[in-house]
Amino acid sequence: MAITQTPGRLSGIDAARGIALFGMMCTHVFPLYVEGTSDASWIGATFSGRSSALFALVAGIGLALLSGGSRMHDRAGISRDRRGIAARAVVIAMVGLMLGGLETNIAVILFHYGILFLMALPFIGMPLRRLCWWAAGWTLISPVAAFLLRPWVGTNINPSDLDGNPALEHFAQPATLLADILVTGYYPALQWLSYLLLGILIGRLNLRSFGVQAGLLVAGVGLAGLSKFVSAFLLGPLGGLAVLLETPQGRRYDIEAMLPVSLTGIDQTGTWWWLAVSAPHSGTPLDLMHTAGTAAAVVGLCLMATRRLQWLLLPLSAPGAITLSLYSLHIWIMSIVDQQEIPLDPAPVYWAQAAVFIAIGLLLRKLGARGPLEYVAAGASDVARSAGAVSRR
Repeated sequence: MAITQTPGRLSGIDAARGIALFGMMCTHVFPLYVEGTSDASWIGATFSGRSSALFALVAGIGLALLSGGSRMHDRAGISRDRRGIAARAVVIAMVGLMLGGLETNIAVILFHYGILFLMALPFIGMPLRRLCWWAAGWTLISPVAAFLLRPWVGTNINPSDLDGNPALEHFAQPATLLADILVTGYYPALQWLSYLLLGILIGRLNLRSFGVQAGLLVAGVGLAGLSKFVSAFLLGPLGGLAVLLETPQGRRYDIEAMLPVSLTGIDQTGTWWWLAVSAPHSGTPLDLMHTAGTAAAVVGLCLMATRRLQWLLLPLSAPGAITLSLYSLHIWIMSIVDQQEIPLDPAPVYWAQAAVFIAIGLLLRKLGARGPLEYVAAGASDVARSAGAVSRR
C-alpha cells in the first residue's frame, strides 16, 4: 500500500525535522546527567543544544523553500512570501504563548520561533552571495553583541522576573520580555537568528543534488569538529578554563560538568573567555558553529538517505511534517507528567509518545492531510499572501 507524498516535497528535510523533534523530546523526558554524578548522560551529551539547533536550521531551510528554494521568487512573489511568513509567525508565536501558560519545566521554543521568523523577513529575498556574508557575520558577531549587552541588561532589567516561559501576562513587562527573548533567555533570538540565516542559505542551494547533499554532510562534520577543537585549545593549553573557574559563576557552579550539556542559567559576564566555550546553549560563536555544523550534517545525511528510498526514514519524515502539532501535544503531555506527585519512569513516557506520534504522522501522510495547527498556520499564510493581491484590484 503506497504512502502518499506531496509532489516536490523533500522527505529528507521532514526526516531531519523529525530527528529534531524526537531529540528535543529526549532532553525533555530523560535526565541530562547520570544519576548521583556530575557526568553527562548520553542523552545530554548527544541531544542537548543540537536538537533545538537542528529545529531552527531546518526552519530556515523551510523559509527558503517557501520562497522558491534554489529558484527564488521574483520581487512580487517575495513580497507575498513575506506576508505569508509573517502570518505564520504570528500563529506560531500565539501557540507558544498559550503553551507558556502551562505548568511545565520545559523551555518552550515556539514564541521565540515566531519572533525569529519575523526577524528573518528582511533576508528572505537577499541574493545568495550577500546572504552568505550576512549569515557568517551574524554567527560570529551576534555572540559578541550579546556579551556586551548582558551586563547592561543585568543592571537595568531583570529578565528573571518573567518566572517561566513567555506568556500573555508577560506583555505587561515589555522591556523585560524583550530582553529575555533577545538576549538572556533559553533561546536568545539575537544569536539564534544565525541558524535561520544559515538555513535560508542552505535552502537556496539545489538540495536535490547529490553533490550538495554530500557537501552538507562533509562540511557540517568538519565545522562541528573544528569548533570543538578550537574551543578545547582555547580552554586548555591557552588557559581559558582556569580563568572561567575563578569567576563568581565558576566558583558557584561545576562549569566543567556543565560544558558537555548546557550553560543555561550561567551569567557569562566578566571575562571574554566565555566566548571560547562551545557548550550547548552558551550562544558563543563556537557553540553556534558546532551545532550548525551538526545540523547541516544531519540534513545532508537525511537527504542522501531519501534520494531513492523515501520510505527508509518514513518513521521520522511522517511526524517531521507535522512538528508544530506534535511538539505542542508533547508540551501539553509533559505538563501533566511534570505535575505527578510520584515521578514517572521516563522510558515509557518517551517511547509511548514517540510511538503515538509516528502513528499519527503515518496516518495523516496516508490521508494526505496536515496536522491541525499546520492547517491553521497554512490558512493564515494563504490569507496574508492573497491580501495584497486583493487590495491592489
